[in-house]
Amino acid sequence: MTDLTATKTQARKAAFARRKDAYAMHKPGVAGHLSEVLAGYRGVPLSGYMPIRTEIDPLAAMAEAAAHGPVAVPVILAAGQPLKFSRWQPEAPLRDGPFGAKVPEVDDFFEPEILIVPLVAFDVRGGRLGYGGGFYDRTLERLRAKRPTLAIGFAFDAQEAQDLPLEPTDQPLDMLITESRVLQFLR
Repeated sequence: MTDLTATKTQARKAAFARRKDAYAMHKPGVAGHLSEVLAGYRGVPLSGYMPIRTEIDPLAAMAEAAAHGPVAVPVILAAGQPLKFSRWQPEAPLRDGPFGAKVPEVDDFFEPEILIVPLVAFDVRGGRLGYGGGFYDRTLERLRAKRPTLAIGFAFDAQEAQDLPLEPTDQPLDMLITESRVLQFLR
């Protein structure tokens, strides 16, 4: 195990504990700021995510956005591959996907221009620590090579960290939204 790998493992462990505590204390309406931001992008194809474990829940904001344009959720096809995105509707049937996240029962893939990105930890410069599989990094790199793609991290305030162990392949966030604030990062 390299020093960076060990550092990332420790950072994730600490961040998971903070996120778990925040999740246990959260109140309804945590997606209010996310809804406000997405209202400014009505009709732009976007992807949210189906929350797992103690992730902050974006579903209310996704449902509002789905009334105005296409919304997808990520689908993992294989390890080491970019994500694909399948059209999601609030009441449409779902099936079990990898890692416990639900995905649409019938795949209808498209490429979003906005990605609401789950995370384990973030910093105030737009750095993001994910689960370690690199799915969002590969996906954002591929999408950004084609056209501008907005990456919006969504997290609890408690997931903020100092000095995240980042690598050159880690794709930065353009914006970070928590239950209490919106941060924008200039690139």
